[in-house]
Amino acid sequence: MTSAKSAVTPMMAQYLEIKAEYPGAMLFYRMGDFYELFFDDAVAASEALDIALTKRGKHLGEDIPMCGVPVHSAENYLLTLIRKGFRVAVCEQMESPEEAKKRGSKSVVKRGVVRLVTPGTLTEESLLEARRHNYLASFARVRGEGALAWVDISTGSFHVMPLAEVRLGPELARLAPSEVVLAEGDEADLGGIVTESGAASTELGRAAFDSSGGEQRLCDLFKVGALDAYGQFSRAELAAMGAIVEYLEITQKGKLPLLRPPQREAQARVMQIDAATRRNLEITQSLSGGKAGSLLSVVDRTVTAGGGRLLERRLSSPSRVMDVVQDRLDAVAFAVEQARFSDVIRAALRKVPDLDRALSRLGLDRGGPRDLAAIRNGLTQAAEISALADGQDMPRLLAGAAGDLTGHDDLLDLLDQALVAEPPLLARDGGFIAPGYDAELDEARQLRDEGRGVIAGMQSEYQELTGIQSLKVKHNNVLGYFVEVTATHADKMLSAPLNETFKHRQTTANQVRFTTVPLSEMETRILNAGGRALEIEKRLYDSLKGAILGASAGVSQAARALAELDLTTALADLARGENWCRPRVDESRALDIQGGRHPVVEQALRKEGEPFIANDCELGQGSDIWLLTGPNMAGKSTFLRQNALIALLAQAGSFVPATSAHVGMVSQLFSRVGASDDLARGRSTFMVEMVETAAILNQADDHALVILDEIGRGTATYDGLSIAWATLEHLHDVNGSRALFATHYHEMTNLSDKLDRVENATVSVKEHDGEVIFLHEVRRGAADRSYGVQVAKLAGLPDTVVERARVVLDALEKGEREGGTAQKALIDDLPLFAAMPPPAPAPVRDSELDKRMAEVLPDELTPRQALDLIYELKGLAEGR
Repeated sequence: MTSAKSAVTPMMAQYLEIKAEYPGAMLFYRMGDFYELFFDDAVAASEALDIALTKRGKHLGEDIPMCGVPVHSAENYLLTLIRKGFRVAVCEQMESPEEAKKRGSKSVVKRGVVRLVTPGTLTEESLLEARRHNYLASFARVRGEGALAWVDISTGSFHVMPLAEVRLGPELARLAPSEVVLAEGDEADLGGIVTESGAASTELGRAAFDSSGGEQRLCDLFKVGALDAYGQFSRAELAAMGAIVEYLEITQKGKLPLLRPPQREAQARVMQIDAATRRNLEITQSLSGGKAGSLLSVVDRTVTAGGGRLLERRLSSPSRVMDVVQDRLDAVAFAVEQARFSDVIRAALRKVPDLDRALSRLGLDRGGPRDLAAIRNGLTQAAEISALADGQDMPRLLAGAAGDLTGHDDLLDLLDQALVAEPPLLARDGGFIAPGYDAELDEARQLRDEGRGVIAGMQSEYQELTGIQSLKVKHNNVLGYFVEVTATHADKMLSAPLNETFKHRQTTANQVRFTTVPLSEMETRILNAGGRALEIEKRLYDSLKGAILGASAGVSQAARALAELDLTTALADLARGENWCRPRVDESRALDIQGGRHPVVEQALRKEGEPFIANDCELGQGSDIWLLTGPNMAGKSTFLRQNALIALLAQAGSFVPATSAHVGMVSQLFSRVGASDDLARGRSTFMVEMVETAAILNQADDHALVILDEIGRGTATYDGLSIAWATLEHLHDVNGSRALFATHYHEMTNLSDKLDRVENATVSVKEHDGEVIFLHEVRRGAADRSYGVQVAKLAGLPDTVVERARVVLDALEKGEREGGTAQKALIDDLPLFAAMPPPAPAPVRDSELDKRMAEVLPDELTPRQALDLIYELKGLAEGR
């Protein structure tokens, strides 16, 4: 029986052998200027990338499907495949075709996979969002303990934290990783949590999660004998970190990225926010899935990629450490007060490139001359900003950041001298080393670019040496460069002492040709000058890259400092531009916000020329829970959300949209706002509502802030009312949390008499001629009705439906008062629309009264004219 390999060409046999090592990935098989894909990979790629599917040869009697993408544009195709859930093994040629032929005319070029591309291991600038992290995470379980580790190889950040399995979902929601590595067999019970977070899950052998092996891998990575200098880690933490390092070794084929030492995080140091709350509050992305419409989109005024990523981290993980919060607020307050200084710093920051990602690409050997220039330009701006900050009496956070910008003079001088202003993208293109930096390179370039001038110079030297002014240095494809004189000078050239320098090559009828050792050497140098210049530049590139990587710790420190300065001055610019105030943050239970506003809604209304109605919220003065009633469309949900966002912004270290704000430290933030279902998991809207409410009641502590909207609305009226009633009592009596609780169940307003820390509040409306006018003002007290029929009319329901709804509502309310007789009568009158009155005739708009009213200009009437007009209109009305 013929084997698969023997039935195909040597090249295809090589392909099948390599592909067998990566069965779960598409194989990008390098063939010259293209990456080719074969068999099932080709079929899947052609569909995913919308490229032509062709064929190449046969395998087991059938055509081999094939497609390909150009190497120079492969990144765009890679991004598409990664976003569609594929992994890609990049297989490169490890030698040139000429080298392969030296082993035999039929030898196949050696090839090997140099990298496995997965969602969490991207580093290319074109494949990443500049202002967002791209985290690769790993979750490990060891003897009942759990731990989560995460790394961004594009920036070098590395973190780990102990984590109970029940907290995995909320933490993944906070970090939003692209990929999560799990131990083999854990996919069954953890894969759903990972998928729900939007990440791709990858299983790795359990040996990769061995804590002892993980500790050794970390020691080898950071070249230390023990990890004590970085902290004390549990076995689960070591397992999670070790698995990430193992996965990076597999995907990067041994070229590990530049990672900073692991930082151990603790849940107690950041505000806990679960996935549902993040989704409801639209912190970093809107409900539609994009950044537009989110809190992040409205507050982001950073001017660097690093600053943008830092802002996202701060909003995703507001601090619970008082000193940290106060230091950040002090820094923003300084930048607000020193507006001129802040603006100058921001102008300098606009020129700062992405140092972290340039450094990472250089560390993985995926960089180029522009990454060298990015390091140079970033350090140049760091030095400039340091000089601007010199002499300023800055708060602790800014002073520390300014101090981290210095100490790079030697590296900066080296890069300044070595690099041109605007280098090319690729090192193989050459031309990135500045003239005058390397004498050997300058000579090679001169030979390459000015070969004729060099030969002309040698011709002049030989004319002077021989005294023969007609001597020429010429070139042809047979002899190369040669010295030519006429036959009359032949004897002189062939005689001593010139014959020691000039060696005879050829005699023709009229000329005699010679060569010299320097001329032959120069010929070789000229012919090889281009390649030699490129080799020298590549050697210098490696040298400069080595110098940068040797100083990587300091460069990373400068990058973090620049990001901190960017974020601080950006938040100050936001505070000045939007009239935000500095919040008072302490360990109390207060949430006293005066003139609070919703930043996203306010910006949207401003674009439409509409004002935002600010409102107060006063929790902690004997009332920890506000029970908020009022109609839909009146602004209850906006009020709930804006107070949650103000607390979040305060603990993130930002000023807040209010005239004043006192925020007692919030340990947990919970939001149950809005209606949605989860059909994929068999959950109705009401079931989702109950699951999220259960999570809140089971977890919220006495320093949590809870916002709940319309609990119980997804079921029957009395069921819903009872659930809402019991939920509020539990929050008050058991959780002890601060809460804003919006409801349409007016019966619940009686709870304020029973529960001493509950106070009623309502959103004001005004009714005029049957129309409801929303004032969007929150005041203490209770609403007496929901105005649902009026809101339905505003939504555009047909007038016949609205009128019938009024009739039904009146009957139901009457029945409530009379003990149910009216409901019985109404049901007996079914079908409901049978007794519906005919549509009212359209109002007449062209009567004399209407015409006269249209002519009236009230502001121009005297009191006597106004009185006369009343009598006139009364007469017209009676006549009609």
